[in-house]
Amino acid sequence: MLKKRLAYTLLFAAILFADCAFAQTPQLIDALSRQNHWVDSVYNKMNRRKRVGQLFFVRAHTNRGQAYSDSVRKVIKKQHIGGLVFFQGGPGRQAILVNQYQKVAKVPLLIAMDGEWGLGMRLDSTISYPYQMALGAIQDNTLIYKMGQMVAYDFKRLGVHINFAPDFDVNNNPNNPVINYRSFGDNKYNVARKGIAYAKGMQDAGLIAIAKHFPGHGDTNVDSHFDLPLLPFSRERLDSLELYPFREAVNAGIGGVMIAHMSIPVLDTTKNLPSTLSKPIITGLLKDSLAFKGLIASDAMEMKGVTKYFPKGEADLLAFLAGMDLIELSEDSKNAAKLIRKAVRQKHIDSGEFEAKVKKILAAKYWAGLNNYTPVVTDGLLADLNRPAATQLVQQLSDAAVTLIQGDSRTLKQDTTKKTAIISIGVTEQTVFQQELVKHYPNSTQFLVGKNTPVPDLNKLLASLKQYDQVFVGVHDTRIRPASKLDYSSDVRLLIADLAAKPNSVISVFANAYAIAGLPGIEKAGAILVCYQKDEAMQRAAVKAISGQIKPTGKLPVSVNTFYTTGAGSNL
Repeated sequence: MLKKRLAYTLLFAAILFADCAFAQTPQLIDALSRQNHWVDSVYNKMNRRKRVGQLFFVRAHTNRGQAYSDSVRKVIKKQHIGGLVFFQGGPGRQAILVNQYQKVAKVPLLIAMDGEWGLGMRLDSTISYPYQMALGAIQDNTLIYKMGQMVAYDFKRLGVHINFAPDFDVNNNPNNPVINYRSFGDNKYNVARKGIAYAKGMQDAGLIAIAKHFPGHGDTNVDSHFDLPLLPFSRERLDSLELYPFREAVNAGIGGVMIAHMSIPVLDTTKNLPSTLSKPIITGLLKDSLAFKGLIASDAMEMKGVTKYFPKGEADLLAFLAGMDLIELSEDSKNAAKLIRKAVRQKHIDSGEFEAKVKKILAAKYWAGLNNYTPVVTDGLLADLNRPAATQLVQQLSDAAVTLIQGDSRTLKQDTTKKTAIISIGVTEQTVFQQELVKHYPNSTQFLVGKNTPVPDLNKLLASLKQYDQVFVGVHDTRIRPASKLDYSSDVRLLIADLAAKPNSVISVFANAYAIAGLPGIEKAGAILVCYQKDEAMQRAAVKAISGQIKPTGKLPVSVNTFYTTGAGSNL
């Protein structure tokens, strides 16, 4: 056990000191196309049923009880699937289940997760790094590369080999219900640079990165979880905007690409056909035009964006025929595998192409080290996943993301001796922002304003503020996901305008940057800090900027309104 713990310590040290070239681990792209004795040996021992099974990755949770876990175990044994995609649960329970599932698999499973901001996106008791919108504000991309390495360490420590991230969508629609804060922003160059830095960090440390959602989900007003979005744009528009970050990612050696569920008539005129099922899009555009040689994964095939028109496994067959390698979360994997076996038997797909698909999955397993599979070490797991170095990096990223879109060092810091009001809005209890700020402003009083505080109470607050010389305001979105519009009452939003108009006002927005557009009058404030999300590290970063401990170097990654456009931000 001690030797295994030492091995993980050495792995972590290697990750910390790796450089930005693909020198630490051979490129996945090369490994997928190179002949491999282990891959050939495993493939030759399989019958057609087992080979087809390798293409499917099914859902797994650790918070749904024993019966659910048993059902997953049954699918592994009977359908010979290639991998699992883990969702909500806890790290300790997941480690135990991964070991159990791997034990019953004839060929080691590739384990995948959606971890755009790390394990914390899915698991309790783990680190969450900033959302991609916050990362989009950072000017030092080496920090994002380091984050990729840290995420890779966390995933591998937990026996996970694939991260369905980063998001390469250019979010140029503020009302996008599904991408939004998950994107690095609305500037295609920034999206490409940030996405590549994050992906390279992960791949250099031995984790398979999957760029999503090809060919670009950033300008949609429909969530493909619930319906099929339409991209009505011209080919010129797609080539110049949506496809740009993916083209750059392919050129940089990204190992995998995930296909979105979208109807794109300019690329495929078939009515109601999602891009995940389109041969012109997957094979014609991604494989042929962009010359992508890596893993091609579907978005979840259980989503309404695909099952609405293609139910019961029919979609999986079409995705397979269109050029898909990895079929994620089939609505009916048993029936889908049966349909694919039939298509292979009837030679609807070339035998060489079928063999190449299965061997690509096996080669990915080899690259991930599954040819020498070892169980997850559960001893010390939580401590490793919550190590100080990871927490410190979260704070570094938060510090680097804070963006001053209005004001300067004088209007930001204020006078530490004057009578000061520190107000947090949208909350019901004292915030970290207030706790930290009061240390620098001892002559201060703290106030709380709820999302729906009644007008008489708001008026009473405004009256009491007349005796204060300066006002610091924190605008907090306490929801799990920061939407483009705050869920405040109209009266509370008007209060923010009144507070902004006060002399010596400083407003820190711990919410989606787009939310600023729904706060008319905020532009009257002496200073405005954009902090992107509610997290404690961001609140500490805001206080560090106000108190002069750091310079707010972030640049706004999206256009909020005519006052605050992409690239706004002062470097003090």
